[in-house]
Amino acid sequence: IERIYHVKEASEEKYPQLHRMVKRISEKAGTKIPKLMISKMAIPNAFAYGSPRGGNRVAVTTELIRTLEDEEVEAVLGHELGHLKHRDVHVMMFASVLPAIFFYIGYMLFLSSIFGGRGRNAGGMILIGVAAMALYWILTLFVLGLSRLREYYADQFVVKNVPDGARKLSEGLAKIVKASG
Repeated sequence: IERIYHVKEASEEKYPQLHRMVKRISEKAGTKIPKLMISKMAIPNAFAYGSPRGGNRVAVTTELIRTLEDEEVEAVLGHELGHLKHRDVHVMMFASVLPAIFFYIGYMLFLSSIFGGRGRNAGGMILIGVAAMALYWILTLFVLGLSRLREYYADQFVVKNVPDGARKLSEGLAKIVKASG
């Protein structure tokens, strides 16, 4: 993620206000303070990521800082901290693996039955392949629903842990949508 999005650690000297926001929200929520990262991207965005071994991180783009007012940045940071509090990074990674497994099983069985020969098992392989692809589709819908639910939980985290968080987040998100075109 850090290579793809050109993310660097945000020094406290250069970004003291962001560090204060993250610390304040983390302390109010009773969570460990994650590393604060900066991405020099031309779109206003923020995201949470991490791993059990490497620790949690919250990244904001320089364009987000430029586009939003400080109180809106605080609400967006709170939303991302909500993802970390609820372990959404890990939950969604785990949930996304299952549909992928069924997709590749179905795809391989389907291709094996077509190109692997015309034996008596070809029909069964096609049937199992189609069933696996159907499971992939159903599980993908489940993952999309789960993702939406996790977004609602992160929004609720903002409401509970950032003063006037609902207003700040909604205004910030509206500005992000407008700036993103």
